[in-house]
Amino acid sequence: MRIAIIGGTFNPIHYGHLRIAEEAREALSLDKVIFMPANIAPHKVESPAPTDARLEMIRLSIAGNPSFELSDIEIKRGGRSFTIDTLRALKQKDGSLDISLIIGNDSFNDITTWCEYESLFESASFIVVERPGYPVKKPGEVLPVELARKFWYDADKGKFLNSFGTTLTYLATTLMDIASSDVREKVKQGASVRYLLPDPVIEYILKTGLYK
Repeated sequence: MRIAIIGGTFNPIHYGHLRIAEEAREALSLDKVIFMPANIAPHKVESPAPTDARLEMIRLSIAGNPSFELSDIEIKRGGRSFTIDTLRALKQKDGSLDISLIIGNDSFNDITTWCEYESLFESASFIVVERPGYPVKKPGEVLPVELARKFWYDADKGKFLNSFGTTLTYLATTLMDIASSDVREKVKQGASVRYLLPDPVIEYILKTGLYK
């Protein structure tokens, strides 16, 4: 089973998240893409919407796509959500899983600030997608020298391989410069968010008064 995890606060989920997941699934022949909302994201200072609201918006967004799944593993674990803890829990449950992480290049550029970041490369492959306004940096520009030396580019496969047996793929996707913070501000101001979010999510936000 080849799965990819796309994590975040999803506060709220929007078409940028969904399109990245779909293009990664198609380009890399993934069996599943799992949306993994964080309980408390270590790198964000704002308090997200209630967990039940974020979970419901994801459910509404991915309904009808059999290749998309929602996991509440980080929500149930509580506390700050560290990716390495999630990977270890998934591997413990099913050691045969081939796991990739879908992250923006803004996050990858700061990967050395993540908890046990070197262990992440041992546990999962990386799918790095471009985010508008952020430079695309290769492993040698991001990682410490000793770790970067463990990566090499395979032109035939179009990805970086490493001595851990995982891979690092830079994937070009449709660039949608949508930010959840901008969506929240539009909702607060009473402005339209149509075509930024799936209609069922907009209906949920309006019905519950979220972000007002």
